[in-house]
Amino acid sequence: MSDKKEPSVWQGFKAFLMRGNVIDLAVAVVIGAAFTKIVNSVVEGVINPLVGAFGTQSLDGYSSCLKGPCTGTGDSATGVRILWGHVLGATLTFLITAAVVYFLMVLPMSKYLARQEARRKAKESTEEVIEVSELEVLKEIRDALLAQRGGSGQDRS
Repeated sequence: MSDKKEPSVWQGFKAFLMRGNVIDLAVAVVIGAAFTKIVNSVVEGVINPLVGAFGTQSLDGYSSCLKGPCTGTGDSATGVRILWGHVLGATLTFLITAAVVYFLMVLPMSKYLARQEARRKAKESTEEVIEVSELEVLKEIRDALLAQRGGSGQDRS
């Protein structure tokens, strides 16, 4: 048995909540929820009318009848209807969300991180050059001191 005391569940939970990652995640969820409303508005206000120029005003109206007759809507509907317009609308919403997240968040952040990495590598290569040149200078000083000792030691003999 060890004398080391295990942290309590409450202490572990408190430490988990105090981590920066949890707060970042909470902020991301809130921003994501607000962003979803914007994307849904774009789909309903822009995409659906564009699609409506070629067909119905809403993507929800697009469906196929698998087993007929397909009549009515909601609880009074008969037949087996495949609502592929819902799937198309959700897919468009997903693609718009993914594009905005990629172009406004992921791409700029990856470019920023690449620049930081390039700066770090440039700094390291500069430091290596300085270290190598300092090492060479020290070797030259050592050789000069050895030559001076060897030269003066031979003169005394």
